[in-house]
Amino acid sequence: MSTTMANISAQQVKELREKTGAPMMDCKQALTEAGGDMEKAVVVLRKKGVSVAAKKAARVTGEGAVTSYIHAGGKIGVLVEVNCESDFVARTPDFQELAHDIAMHIAASDPKFVRKEDVTKADFDREREIYIAQAVAAGKPQHIAEKMVAGKMEKFYEEVCLLEQPFIKDQTVTIAQLIAAKIGKLGENISVRRFARFKVGDVNATIASTKPTEQKAE
Repeated sequence: MSTTMANISAQQVKELREKTGAPMMDCKQALTEAGGDMEKAVVVLRKKGVSVAAKKAARVTGEGAVTSYIHAGGKIGVLVEVNCESDFVARTPDFQELAHDIAMHIAASDPKFVRKEDVTKADFDREREIYIAQAVAAGKPQHIAEKMVAGKMEKFYEEVCLLEQPFIKDQTVTIAQLIAAKIGKLGENISVRRFARFKVGDVNATIASTKPTEQKAE
């Protein structure tokens, strides 16, 4: 028997909403599309969030909040600026929770850049040369080494770029996907503009910001 909205129970909708934070009607539609399968419904909602985020990516994020997080008994501290389109959204619990989670993640994972696009040419070239040298030293022909390096660079981005990193509280979701889900729920573009991470005794604090991109008002 095919699954229709009428076959989806209120308990299923409630459970999916608690799991994802998505609006109730979106949860019901996702469960219907997934045939009542909870895990498939989560995937449906994530894809929807990414789709909505892509449509809103060019919109101006002139509001937001600076959030702090202190970890390990005051040994690690983070400041992060997360932006959105309106002060109203910036004051919502959902947005504040997102900013807090991002700050906490930065404290734990120590990214060096916000996005792939922010990686400096010097850092990119250095890593690429190291990977090519390793592949060649292992006896790989140059053209094979080049292909291997492409995969290794993706792993490098995952290690050093905030948006590419698996979320510390849920390793199945990247920070970019976490933000996309909130964009889908709140209906506004959301972006991380910059962050700073300090650790007691470490003089090399991590300070990162996004390169300017053209945004438009809608």
